[in-house]
Amino acid sequence: MKKAAILFSVAVIIGAFAGAKWWHDNLEIQLPTYPPTGNVVWLNQNWTPEQRDWFHHADQGTQTFGIPYEWFIALEQPALALRNPGLLSDPVYLDRYGFISIPNSGDTELPIGFAHGSLLKNPDGTPTLNLQTKVPLTSLGLTCAACHTGRLRYQSTTILIDGGPALTNLALFQKGLAESLMFTKYLPFRFARFARRVLGPGASENAKAALRKQLGAVVSQIGTIRDAENKNQTHTVSEGYGRLDALNRIGNIVFSVDLNEPANYVGYSAPVHFPRIWQASWFEWVQYNGSIEQPMVRNVGEALGVGAKVSLSGSENQLFDTSAQVQTIFKLEQALAGTSPPSALTGFQGLRSPKWRDASLPPINEELAAKGAVLYKDRCESCHMAPISEAAFWTNPRWSVPNAAGERYLNLAQISIRHIGTDPAQAEDMSKRQVRLPASLGISTTDFGTALGIVGEKTVNRWFDQQQPPITADAREEMNGHRPNGVRAPLEYKVRPLNGIWATPPYLHNGSVPNLYALLSPVDERPKKFYLGSREYDPANVGYRTESFPGGFEFDTSIRGNRNTGHEFSNENQKLGVIGAALSPDERRALIEFLKTL
Repeated sequence: MKKAAILFSVAVIIGAFAGAKWWHDNLEIQLPTYPPTGNVVWLNQNWTPEQRDWFHHADQGTQTFGIPYEWFIALEQPALALRNPGLLSDPVYLDRYGFISIPNSGDTELPIGFAHGSLLKNPDGTPTLNLQTKVPLTSLGLTCAACHTGRLRYQSTTILIDGGPALTNLALFQKGLAESLMFTKYLPFRFARFARRVLGPGASENAKAALRKQLGAVVSQIGTIRDAENKNQTHTVSEGYGRLDALNRIGNIVFSVDLNEPANYVGYSAPVHFPRIWQASWFEWVQYNGSIEQPMVRNVGEALGVGAKVSLSGSENQLFDTSAQVQTIFKLEQALAGTSPPSALTGFQGLRSPKWRDASLPPINEELAAKGAVLYKDRCESCHMAPISEAAFWTNPRWSVPNAAGERYLNLAQISIRHIGTDPAQAEDMSKRQVRLPASLGISTTDFGTALGIVGEKTVNRWFDQQQPPITADAREEMNGHRPNGVRAPLEYKVRPLNGIWATPPYLHNGSVPNLYALLSPVDERPKKFYLGSREYDPANVGYRTESFPGGFEFDTSIRGNRNTGHEFSNENQKLGVIGAALSPDERRALIEFLKTL
């Protein structure tokens, strides 16, 4: 009888999955297998170990996975196995999705970027309790370090870079989590193990039944989101390792999931490479298309996009209530920016870009780098500015006049997508997106970017007003970064300084060029297809290894959103996206050697 029940359960789950498009490939996530971490090197970027650790796990009020921490650590890996396949939260398993776990005397704490936060609350504000023990449950969500902590492996050394682009595959992890929850719901023996871990041994049948009902509600919500994704599949571009269509994902969470408006869901049409975030606090406009001005609205929007709750329906006196931890979000920005403005005397404070010489990488060829410095001044400096170590950087007219707070910001160059010739999807699709909103929100525009900025501002102001005593006007100005809530959607991409560029592969805003040598080469010489997900660093070409490997993500540059055109040095000066004359192979090598020094 027991064997028959098991077979029946397997048949039920296979039948349940058979009708869903997202199960059609197979029932098991295909992941790379990586070598052990080996020797670990943290680069000196002006943070103490204590600052770094806090940043890695600071709770922004996110509930990214829609389940409490106590469920997450009780779930098993998404494999169709009769025996326990291992826990989903196993650091070695999470590492295969790109989440960084650093072994430390057997410590099994969550990976970098996971925040085990505050008490989980019900919609009415009461604590969510364990159904058997009545102990309050706690939240679990991602913080910005999950996407902005870089990793390179050279020989047997792992080099970790704060503020660098991560190599996580968040979309694949979401699929793995969804499958794990589905297996737990439909397979009785998996649910029994899950219930024992969550409720404790000897839990009542009533508690188990209530837990199953809660699990069913979560699985139902996952199904709703998957249905929306399937309806938009023709407009979706696979993201892969190190990329995410961040703005469209934020918009889908806020304007479709939180608002319960299916019409506002769109496909992930414009994946972008996780940007490096050192010095970004001092840019007048951020995002690849230079679309957002205020640090607080930008960061609260990021928190909402990874699961911080915001009330967009219900009674008027609850609108814009949020789980977002605005005070923590401000402290995170301070950690990045530093507490004093940058200057020629002090340089940038807060998080600084990494230095090649601090890493366990081959030494720089100084003679070749000197030749590259001449090329940089001739070919790159007019857009990317002088190196930050030079006086010309600090006197550049792109710096704004100091404001009342004594702060000045870099108004970086913005280049038309027609001129630069790189993939237009991120800029174009943000510009075109519209949203449907109820009158109760008091937002008159249907423009996506503008509406998202207003939601962010109303959410932050609601939090300011609810504090006891309410946050003062001066403190609000400081927490908002002394900048207005400006939002725009230009058909342009911004140009930023190149310090630390060697630590940020792959290249272009969508990650479509695997290394610096390919970026400095004519488009026809750039790889048309390559693989993302390898952590092995190529110090000669400056990028990750890109050959095929099991579980790697094939990047196809023929797809809109993935195009590797533009930013080209070529003698075909009438061609779209050509920004300078062709560089010989020796010139490319010299320029690369100089870029390593930045």
